[in-house]
Amino acid sequence: MGGSAPSAPKSKPEKDIKKYVAGYTNALPSVLDAEKQYRPEFLDLNLRDTNTFLQGIDGQSGLYALGRTASQETGQSITDARSADFASMTGQAGQFRGFAQALAPESRSQVDASSDEAARATQAARQLTPEEKRMSDQASREAFASRGMLNSNASVGSEVLGRAGVMADKRQEAMHARTNAFDMAQQFYTAPGLQALGNAPLSYQMGQQQLGMGLGAIGSATPQMINPDAGVNLGAQDRANQTAAAGAKANADATRNAALLGAGTVAVVAI
Repeated sequence: MGGSAPSAPKSKPEKDIKKYVAGYTNALPSVLDAEKQYRPEFLDLNLRDTNTFLQGIDGQSGLYALGRTASQETGQSITDARSADFASMTGQAGQFRGFAQALAPESRSQVDASSDEAARATQAARQLTPEEKRMSDQASREAFASRGMLNSNASVGSEVLGRAGVMADKRQEAMHARTNAFDMAQQFYTAPGLQALGNAPLSYQMGQQQLGMGLGAIGSATPQMINPDAGVNLGAQDRANQTAAAGAKANADATRNAALLGAGTVAVVAI
């Protein structure tokens, strides 16, 4: 009769790990003996390799020199890219200003009018006009004339203070006009322009790429240590070998049984 299908051995991680640890423990004495004999030579080779890796050999730059070169070139690349960013944004600033003016001519008129008013108020705050001086003095004289103190020292001082007060008001008006002009220009030109030009600059992107390259290189030459899963892996391989062997045996048994059955049938027919 045909052989039954083989069943895979059950996984027993604890047993697999114990077998691996036991085998490794049995091999430790010979490993330690080899370490005592050859460790000085290996240490010397490792130190030589490390020194070569850091310092270089036969004209080939080592890690130190390569690191300095990479740092310098990266810094120069970022500087060049940043300069290009600034130059590009400076050129685009004029283009955006023209675009904003064409897009909203009414708003541009408001901004221009506020700028003109700020310039007018600033110019006017530099001195009093004859009319402003006359009106200020007249108000002071009328106040002191009603008290019979016209042309007194207090009257003259009041005229001076009156003119100073008018100048202070004019300077305050000029300051408000300039602030209003600045706010309108900020809203119409500066804020939208910064938003339009505010994409991540090339210098930032290049810096991120260089950083990614450096981080990717870290750990690329780390030593390969003993895998703590080696016992489980070996156990799994051993079970796979057992399953394959059992399957081969079952197939062989089935073939032999079929041959015997065929031979018995021929004998019965012959009789």
